[in-house]
Amino acid sequence: MLNICIVAGARPNFIKFAPIIRSVNKFAAAGEEVACKLVYTGSADDKEIEASLFEDLQINSPDVYLGVDCESLNELTGKVMSAFEDYLNKNATDVVLVADDLASTMAVAIVTKKTGHKLAHLVAGTRSFDMKMPKEINRLVIDGLSDYLFTAGTRSNSIVCREGAALNNVYMVGNILMDTLRFNMPKMKRPAIADELNLEDKKYIVFTVNRKALLADDVNLSRMVEKMISAAGDTIIVAPLRERARGVLEKYNGNNGFRIVEPMSYNEFGYLAAHAMGVITDSGNVAEEATFNGVPCATLNNYTEHEETLKQGTNVLVGEDADKLADAVKAMVEGKWKHSSLPDRWDGRTADRIVRALMQI
Repeated sequence: MLNICIVAGARPNFIKFAPIIRSVNKFAAAGEEVACKLVYTGSADDKEIEASLFEDLQINSPDVYLGVDCESLNELTGKVMSAFEDYLNKNATDVVLVADDLASTMAVAIVTKKTGHKLAHLVAGTRSFDMKMPKEINRLVIDGLSDYLFTAGTRSNSIVCREGAALNNVYMVGNILMDTLRFNMPKMKRPAIADELNLEDKKYIVFTVNRKALLADDVNLSRMVEKMISAAGDTIIVAPLRERARGVLEKYNGNNGFRIVEPMSYNEFGYLAAHAMGVITDSGNVAEEATFNGVPCATLNNYTEHEETLKQGTNVLVGEDADKLADAVKAMVEGKWKHSSLPDRWDGRTADRIVRALMQI
C-alpha cells in the first residue's frame, strides 16, 4: 500500500490538491494499492477557508489539522516542523506531497527529508529570480530537497534541471489548476450579488488584491484604484475583497462603478471571473484561470512565475504603475486585447499523471 500524505498550508493549496485526492480515490476504487491523507498546517476555524470550499471541490475536509497560526514566518516554520514531525512519527507515510512556496511548505519539506521520507513537490521549478522575496528562497529549498518534481511546463523543467535536479526525477505534468477548473465548470453558479448589481455577462470587470506589500503602500494603491475607476468609465468593477484589502479600499466603495462585495465561494467566484469583460488581480492563480477562460487579465505585479499566461495567454503585467493599469482597463473596455491560446497540457489530466508517477515508487 502506497500511503501519500498531502500537506496544505493555505486555501489555494486545497484547490490544487483536490484533483489529486479524487484521482487517488479513483485508482483505489479500481483496485490499486494507494491511499492518501490530507493534512492542513492551520486550524479548523481558519477564516480564510470558507465552509463551502470542500463541498465545492468535492473532497472531504482535512484528516488532520496541525493548528499552527502565527504572523512571524520564522515562528511559524518552527511550529510546523515540530507538529509535522509528530504527525510522521504516528502515521505510516511513504511520500509527502506539498505544493507551491509557503513557509509552512518549506518547514514540512525539511522535516520530511530529515525523517527519511520521500518528498514530492507540485508546481516545482517556479521562479521569480528575486532573492528579496521570501517565497523564492522557499522554492529553492523545497525543490532542492524533493525526490519528485512535478512541473507545469518546459520552462520549469529547464530551471530545476539547470539547478541540479536529476532528469529522471522531473515530471512535466501540466497545470493542476486546470483539472479543478474543468471539473468544477458545470457546477459554477452565478452569485446572487451579480443579480443585485444587474451585471451582464462580459460587461463588468473583476478586481482582486491581497498582496501585503501592495496593500501597505496606501498612497500608490489609492492612485492605482482611482485611475482604474476613471478608465473604466461606466463599467462596473466588482471587488470581492477579504478583510485586510477591504479595510484599505473601503473608502472607494460606491465610487462610480466600484463595488466592494463579500468574498465568494470557489464556484461563485469562478463563474463571476469566467463571465467578466476583464480581470485585474495580483493572484497568479486567478491570472491562470483567466487564460483558460479567454478573459483579458491585468496582473498587478512586475513579474510572473507563469510565463505561459503572458506568451500564449490573456495576461499582461502592469506592476504597480497606475498609468499602465489605466491603459489596460481602457483596452478591456474597448475590446482591444491580444489573442490567446491554451498552453500545453492544460488538459485536465495532470492529477492522473502525478498519481501514476507516485505509484511507481
